[in-house]
Amino acid sequence: MEEEEEAIGYLDKVLEDEDDSEPGTPTSPGSPFSASEKGERDAGKGLEMRKLVLSGFLASEEIYINQLEALLLPMKPLKATATTSQPVLTLQQIETIFYKIQDIYEIHKEFYDNLCPKVQQWDSNITMGHLFQKLASQLGVYKAFVDNYKIALETAEKCSHSNNQFQKISEELKVKGPKDSKESHTSVTMEALLYKPIDRVTRSTLVLHDLLKHTPSDHPDYPLLQDALRISQNFLSSINEDIDPRRTAVTTPKGETRQLIKDGFLVELSEGSRKLRHVFLFTDVLLCAKLKKTAVGKHQQYDCKWYVPLADLVFPSPEESEHCPQVHVIPDHELEDMKMKISAIKSEVQKEKANKGQSRAIERLKKKMFENEFWLLLNSPAIPFRIHNRNGKSYLFLLSSDYERSEWREAIQKLQKKDLQAFVLSSVELQVLTGSCFKLRTVHNIPVTSNKDDDESPGLYGFLHVIVHSAKGFKQSANLYCTLEVDSFGYFVSKAKTRVFRDTTEPQWNEEFEIELEGSQSLRILCYEKCYDKTKLNKDNNEIVDKIMGKGQIQLDPQAVQTKNWHMDVIEMNGIKVEFSMKFTSRDMSLKRTPSKKQTGVFGVKISVVTKRERSKVPYIVRQCIEEVEKRGIEEVGIYRISGVATDIQALKAVFDANNKDILVMLSDMDINAIAGTLKLYFRELPEPLLTDRLYPAFMEGIALSDPAAKENCMMHLLRSLPDPNLITFLFLLEHLKRVAEKEPINKMSLHNLATVFGPTLLRPSEGESKGHLTLASDIWSHDVMAQVQVLLYYLQHPPISFTELKRNTLYFSTDV
Repeated sequence: MEEEEEAIGYLDKVLEDEDDSEPGTPTSPGSPFSASEKGERDAGKGLEMRKLVLSGFLASEEIYINQLEALLLPMKPLKATATTSQPVLTLQQIETIFYKIQDIYEIHKEFYDNLCPKVQQWDSNITMGHLFQKLASQLGVYKAFVDNYKIALETAEKCSHSNNQFQKISEELKVKGPKDSKESHTSVTMEALLYKPIDRVTRSTLVLHDLLKHTPSDHPDYPLLQDALRISQNFLSSINEDIDPRRTAVTTPKGETRQLIKDGFLVELSEGSRKLRHVFLFTDVLLCAKLKKTAVGKHQQYDCKWYVPLADLVFPSPEESEHCPQVHVIPDHELEDMKMKISAIKSEVQKEKANKGQSRAIERLKKKMFENEFWLLLNSPAIPFRIHNRNGKSYLFLLSSDYERSEWREAIQKLQKKDLQAFVLSSVELQVLTGSCFKLRTVHNIPVTSNKDDDESPGLYGFLHVIVHSAKGFKQSANLYCTLEVDSFGYFVSKAKTRVFRDTTEPQWNEEFEIELEGSQSLRILCYEKCYDKTKLNKDNNEIVDKIMGKGQIQLDPQAVQTKNWHMDVIEMNGIKVEFSMKFTSRDMSLKRTPSKKQTGVFGVKISVVTKRERSKVPYIVRQCIEEVEKRGIEEVGIYRISGVATDIQALKAVFDANNKDILVMLSDMDINAIAGTLKLYFRELPEPLLTDRLYPAFMEGIALSDPAAKENCMMHLLRSLPDPNLITFLFLLEHLKRVAEKEPINKMSLHNLATVFGPTLLRPSEGESKGHLTLASDIWSHDVMAQVQVLLYYLQHPPISFTELKRNTLYFSTDV
């Protein structure tokens, strides 16, 4: 059976390719051309290649349809004789031999008829990803065919031996030649034709692979082809064992085929500790597993920890769930410290590679990085996701994103709408089901960056500006708000939240947020209905649970986002449409502090000029904003972390710049997050950062000292070296931030949180300093930002520092740093 061997060979190539490189990845940093130059040069070539791939595939698709027609041709006369006194075959035998062939033929005929005109009238705007996605979504028919394949062959063979008429038919089936071919027909055996559908999926998968290679990642077809390829590869994995009769599909208690719907890595809280699990959602059961440790060369396998039939699975509502043991939450500063370590190791790996370092050293660093990232992945999630088996036991997962929680919940609830039956799996059934997990899984790697290939996109580093405009599509009035999430260090975190728009079906937020990106590749928007019912308290974290009305995600494509102009977009979610705009500023661009042309205002004007003009020690804007935050914002959850509305901040900026008499009235009416945002903006727009360009390198060196006494000396000397207005303002801000952190149990803002917000604002390298860093912008920047956070944290954790004491006490350290 040469064809079968050839097909298996093909399959191995597809699965190897899947491991080696991700289709459509950007050029590696070592490439002599920039991505955009290469993109322009390759666009025409890529288009031509797409057409070539598709034309070849279309020709083979025509041959395949002719083969299926040839197989179906004897079916009608055989059925006609089955009801006579001299049947060739019984109806049961016909059903078994030709099982699902008619369905497969119809699927491919429709696909061919839709694709053919697109290829014949080829141009750059043609899209056909949806056709491949639809084809892949119908692979269930092939699954049924494959499961029946061995029985079909055996039945055909038996019937040939016992019936001469059928033997003649099955040995010489006539297949039409292609339209342009000189051969009108070829003779093929039934056995050879019955193998064609198995061969076809493999070939289609290869075509998808080639198409993706020549499809730009921003093309509308790209995600659809990617999805089709993923489905096809999973299907191939599930049948790739030489169509072994022992690997027949597992069936549900109702006799249907059990399919894998969703899988992924989740953190489970088990016996008081966090464990990484691989969770599999099948048509009728949720299975929680972990990879077994296996000897080298042995086939990897999963070990089932527990399973819950979906008929028995319930989500306890927050108020019903029994009180669980307190989830140990890792302090923010420990998570940030770990991010800093990871960034430092990343920089070392890059240096080793640049210097053609030993591969052993690189491997050692990568192993260390994996360990640190694994720790982060395990310890950062804090959002509870509880699953209960109505026959007793509850299980608790911790997720880092509400989006993820609702995705799992929705997928399970959708399956529960079907008529499901409860069951208990025997040990053999459980073994077979767990055994299928390794082949069927769609998520192969733990989501840490050290698992990524070097040429994969490192994501975006800098600031994403997002305006959430409005939403439509709500059936009834509600109190509505949106939150924004971006991925950071392999998992998603919530970054911003709009205000609640009350009693409306068409909320108009028009709020702008600035979100810091750390290697981010996706933006998620979630739309919630605010719940004010105090009875709906979540016992896991004492927060009222708001209802997710819709959610959506978009890829942050560097080419599309990195323009100076706003880019408008719409996310559709469960019938709701949310309109938003965004633009991206890279870190090096955000550094360019443009001094104000007018020296009369306060924004963009040197702090010494402002204090001299005002005859004050601390600028009026700093004093007023801090006073207002302490008056009514010190208990606000996420104060300084949650973005204020951009239009409000700009209005406050204009009033302070004009020294308007109505400042105090306006401040007392303004949303507190806008006031906090105005204070941050003032420090960010200073012509030079508060802790000065000149001293920046010394601050970086000082914080890296390991001897506590030397560090103390150095850090205090650096403060003394600051100009008086800068120092007094810094100490004033420092005491305020400490008072905010005292309310951490209420406002959730620790010293570390505050240092993360203000560190990069008060300490930034000068443009000259940063120029040299741009070669490894992502890693160096991430590392730099961590150090800036550490400097501010050092002073925040220090006992109170008095200006006069500091100035008087100059004996410790008098030489220049």
